[in-house]
Amino acid sequence: MANIARFSPFDETFDDLFRGFLVRPVSYDGPVAPAQFRVDVSENESAYTLRAEIPGVNKEDISVTIDGDTVAISAEVKNEKSVKNGERVLRSERYYGKVYRAFTLGQAVEDAGTNAKYANGVLELTLPKKAAMQAKRITIQ
Repeated sequence: MANIARFSPFDETFDDLFRGFLVRPVSYDGPVAPAQFRVDVSENESAYTLRAEIPGVNKEDISVTIDGDTVAISAEVKNEKSVKNGERVLRSERYYGKVYRAFTLGQAVEDAGTNAKYANGVLELTLPKKAAMQAKRITIQ
């Protein structure tokens, strides 16, 4: 048997017309601060390389912690913008916040040879791999 459904052109039309009517954002000049920064992770035989795009942040406000095979990057973002017309302030926007990312790598990282550079909004970390421990065979007496 065929299923018969009643069609009403007003059901979908009015739903589409009023969907999001009161919740659409007011226009603005773009994002004030990044909600999350982008990270590229690559590896070779001896080290991992992380490149994190954190524009507009001072290098003093970036923190990198390494715990075994876990790497955590956090940054304090401060963004202020004001538009003035003479002495009268027309608009003033500010954002203060913290962004954070953490990664678990496939192998533990050697603390001694780590290297970090920050230039042009890109943080580059070189993390040498810790030598893998060989399985030790124990003889039973």
